[in-house]
Amino acid sequence: MKKIFYFAAFAIAGYMGTDAAQAQAQNPECSNNLSIYVEHAKVKNYDAAYTPWKMVYDNCPDLNWANFAYGERILADRVEKATGADKNAAITQMEQLYDNRLKYFSNKTNKAETLIDKVILKYDNKMTSNDEVYEMLHKAFTEDQKNFTNPKALYLYFSSLVDLNAEGKKDLDLVFETYDAVMAKIDVENEKYTSVIAKLLPKEDANTLTSKEKSQLKSANSYSEVYGKISESIDGKLGALANCENLIPLYEKNFEAKKNDVNWVKGAVGRMFSKECTDDPMFKKLFEAQLALDPSAEAYMYGASLKLKAGDSKGAVADFNKALELETDGRKRSDIAYKIATTYVRTSKSSARSYAQKALDANPSNGKAYLMIASLYASSANDCGNTTFEKRAIYWKAADVARQAGRVDPALSGRASQAAASYAAKAPSKEDIFNSGMAGKTVSFSCWVGGSVTVPSL
Repeated sequence: MKKIFYFAAFAIAGYMGTDAAQAQAQNPECSNNLSIYVEHAKVKNYDAAYTPWKMVYDNCPDLNWANFAYGERILADRVEKATGADKNAAITQMEQLYDNRLKYFSNKTNKAETLIDKVILKYDNKMTSNDEVYEMLHKAFTEDQKNFTNPKALYLYFSSLVDLNAEGKKDLDLVFETYDAVMAKIDVENEKYTSVIAKLLPKEDANTLTSKEKSQLKSANSYSEVYGKISESIDGKLGALANCENLIPLYEKNFEAKKNDVNWVKGAVGRMFSKECTDDPMFKKLFEAQLALDPSAEAYMYGASLKLKAGDSKGAVADFNKALELETDGRKRSDIAYKIATTYVRTSKSSARSYAQKALDANPSNGKAYLMIASLYASSANDCGNTTFEKRAIYWKAADVARQAGRVDPALSGRASQAAASYAAKAPSKEDIFNSGMAGKTVSFSCWVGGSVTVPSL
């Protein structure tokens, strides 16, 4: 994400180190013009700021970071206002600014940010192609992935590749490989914020957050939501490309050439599993290749799913548990437990909830596990009560669990809010509560769900 820098006139001197002071002594005009353009830029009078800024930028580029922080704003204003050849010239000037920012202040920026800023500048002004967007962002992603954190750039990177595939310029296999890499990066970035949220939510519930912590929680929620929206957009862009009809022939074609590439095999197995292509013989073939290359926790989990489909419930449970025993990393263990839960959704709701709960025990920020449990509760309405009112009361419980998904992982807030609203709409209405005389009373569930809910008071 781009940083926003704030300047005050009295702080200008503070930005100047020994080198800057020497530059000032050599060219006092630079120092004078620096003060002038900063004062104009502070009040967004960018037209007046341009000439003194350009004098400093051209003659003393490394005098002060303000040359680039304010320079970007000054040039962005010119790009926005200009047309035709003037606009093109302003955009070229801004690209050069980004390159020089890295040249003179490499401690304040990086390669990924530089390439991303240049791509987005030209993309927003409709001056680039899918080929150029992809190639530049691919360079940024592969050469400086650590600093490739801009959500919009992550989407553009993948989106441009999908468009190039549609044009016949890029292979589908590359689309899937890039999808995995980009989604993994989003997970890494979102994990930073959900970790902060997990630490602060108990304090929020106890109403003991400091003002600083409130700000941290708000920021973490905001960033996590953005990554969630980008993740959904990327899934939408992938669309029907990732279905069994495309995956199976692709993996059949490439298997012999790539069967010893552990990363390719693991990606193929994971994708076929997530898209429920496990009935096809190709899944078993890929799974056996993974087991030979990497007999890991995930391999046991996939093997267990095959046993479950074959009717070997006892063997499946043993392998599922073995998978969890082998994995020691909390988040990976949580992901495996969640995947195990998905295999039970249609056959045993209680087992699905049990493994979803294991996922939450390993990682309390796993919002997907909460959404699954909420869905399991909602789908059990007809089994959990004697009267219509009691059966529909389960939706209150489902809605509460769905809301918790959005609290622990704001990246899922959109899906969580939508699910909670849908469940709440199916719960008894105020009129139903009034007619039943159940306001404020407790409804217990004697089915597999167990527990109870308190009927809202009128």
